[in-house]
Amino acid sequence: MPGQYPLPVFHFSVQWGGNRLGFSEVTGLTQENQVIEYRDGSFPEYSSIKMPGLRKFSNITLKRGVVKSDNDFYKWLTTIKLNTVERRDLTISLLNESHEPVMVWKIHNAFPVKVEGPQLKAAANEVAIESIEIAHEGMEVQNE
Repeated sequence: MPGQYPLPVFHFSVQWGGNRLGFSEVTGLTQENQVIEYRDGSFPEYSSIKMPGLRKFSNITLKRGVVKSDNDFYKWLTTIKLNTVERRDLTISLLNESHEPVMVWKIHNAFPVKVEGPQLKAAANEVAIESIEIAHEGMEVQNE
């Protein structure tokens, strides 16, 4: 179609239940179906058949610049106690130039599994970035 271009990835928003919404990077929006291989001993072919198995979701990593007195990532991580954790639903939206969602990933029952502080380097000339890795139980993709 003339005039139709792929969407750029640099304009997005994340709603995750914390105070600040600004993130510099989101990775891990991946889902896959695992494959089950099966072969019956009397099967005439000398190979197995393949069937779709369980769906698997990758962990999602969110990165953002460190801001003084903002430790929402660590507070969420400390909700993990033995076999319980504060779970949250996340909404990640790819936005158009009018700041409207054009593609949305809805993440279900997410919880933090890893928080990583910035890499400190005396000769660096960049922003301090922290990241959080999040496990979840499902993802829906919606085109607006």
